[in-house]
Amino acid sequence: MTRPMVVRDPALPESVTIYEVGPRDGLQNESAIVPLDVKAEFVRRLIAAGLPIVEATSFVHPKWVPQLADAADLVARLPMDGPVPLPVLVPNERGLDRALETGVRHIAIFASATETFARKNLNSTLEEQFAMFEPVVARARAAGVDVRAYVSMCFGDPWEGAVPVEQVVSTGRRLLDLGASQLSIGDTIGVATAAHVQELVRQFEAAGTGTQWLAMHFHDTYGQALANAHAALQAGITTFDASAGGLGGCPYAESATGNLATEDLVWMLDGLGIAHGVDLDALVQTSTWMSTVLGKEPASAVVRALA
Repeated sequence: MTRPMVVRDPALPESVTIYEVGPRDGLQNESAIVPLDVKAEFVRRLIAAGLPIVEATSFVHPKWVPQLADAADLVARLPMDGPVPLPVLVPNERGLDRALETGVRHIAIFASATETFARKNLNSTLEEQFAMFEPVVARARAAGVDVRAYVSMCFGDPWEGAVPVEQVVSTGRRLLDLGASQLSIGDTIGVATAAHVQELVRQFEAAGTGTQWLAMHFHDTYGQALANAHAALQAGITTFDASAGGLGGCPYAESATGNLATEDLVWMLDGLGIAHGVDLDALVQTSTWMSTVLGKEPASAVVRALA
C-alpha cells in the first residue's frame, strides 16, 4: 500500500497511544443492531491489528443504547484477561454492578462539562454528577479496576454555545480527584479548532494537571479532527481516542458526526515518524469489512483511498 513520506519533527512526541473506541462509541450510533458474533470479531480484528487498547462495549441500560444491549454476552466472548485492555463504559452503580459481574478490569465513566448536557445525557445537574460518580469510582478502585473519565462538551455545547475553559478544567480535575486515572477531553460536536485545543491543554497544566493525565477525543463534524490532533501533539498530548473507519458520533447530540478515524490518525502519525504500533493494512481491511457489514461507505478518507 501507499505510505506517506516520513518527516520527523523532533518537537513532537516520539510515540503515542491510540485508544480505539469503534466497538463502543462507533457502533452505539449505528441505526442497525450489529450481531453479537460480528461485534466479537470486530474487537478481535482490532486487537490483531495492533491497537493497544480497545473499548469493547457499554453497560448502559438497553433502553437508552439498544445497539449495545448484549454487553455481558460480548464480554464473555472476549479475552478480558489478555494483554490488550478492553474497557467498558458504565453510566452508574448499576452499570458497574453488571460490569463487575463479568470480571472486567477497566471501566470508563462519562461526565459532562456543561449543565444542559448533564441534564439531557445523565439526568443530573453539572454538580450532582460528581456525587453520582463518586461511589462508582470508589467501588471500582476498591475492586482493583482502573477508571477512565470521559468529559463531554469540552469545546462547545449545542444548547449553551461556547464552554468556558475554566469550567472544563474544573470538571476534569474533580474527576481526577475522585480517582480517575485519565481524562478523555471530548469535542463532542466537533467544533474545536487548533488554538482552542492548545489553550485548554495549557489551562490544565496551569492548574496542575499535566499532559500525562489527558487524552483527546475529537469528532470530525467540521473537518477539524486531524488538525486538532496535530495541535494536541504540539501541546504534548500522547493519547488519542479514535474509531476504526470513522464510525460513531453521539446519540444524545444530534449535530455530532463521526469520531476521528483511526486510519486517518495513523496515516498522519506515520508521516510524522511517531510510533503507535498499529498495522495500517490490517486496520484498513478491518474497517472495509465492517463497512460492508453495515452497508455504508467508511467515513475514513484513508480507508476510502487505500481500500
